[in-house]
Amino acid sequence: MGALSVAKRLVSYDSAWPGDYEAVVAEIAAAWEPGPVRLHHIGSTAVPGLDAKPIIDVLGEVRALADAEAAELALRAIGFETRGEHGIAGRRYFSRAEGAGPAVHLHVFETGADEIARHLRLRDYLRAVPEARDSYAALKWRLADANGFLPADYPARKLACVTALEGEALAYFSNTRRIK
Repeated sequence: MGALSVAKRLVSYDSAWPGDYEAVVAEIAAAWEPGPVRLHHIGSTAVPGLDAKPIIDVLGEVRALADAEAAELALRAIGFETRGEHGIAGRRYFSRAEGAGPAVHLHVFETGADEIARHLRLRDYLRAVPEARDSYAALKWRLADANGFLPADYPARKLACVTALEGEALAYFSNTRRIK
């Protein structure tokens, strides 16, 4: 299946995704010296049991965005395309189509950026609250056609749900203080 169809198709959770993430992280670490301060598996493939587009989302933390910009050649050498901020101020975004490995989106922020906590909080909330995970999965399937293919406006159509989940996650972790 080509990269375009992978990016547009929803599939059932695959227990191989955590291992795919580990392989991607090893590849990034080998190519990017000295590398990011920290890498995290985010997005739907980071949530056991959550159906998703089969794209591994990686969040990288760097001391300065210049560190990510300096790594562009190294990341291109392992198949990543540079996308700049790609709609989120303070982010450096890289993507790799499915090929020798899974499709990957690499989102890089400076350590301490609010976006890091937002992504990790949502991931951890969906891991901790199966009802929220399942409700989100159900919405995704309602947006997909009978073969799992997603409409072009899929991100916009799920935005209200994601925003609500982020609010629930903030409240949940404000009460439990369990974010990692």
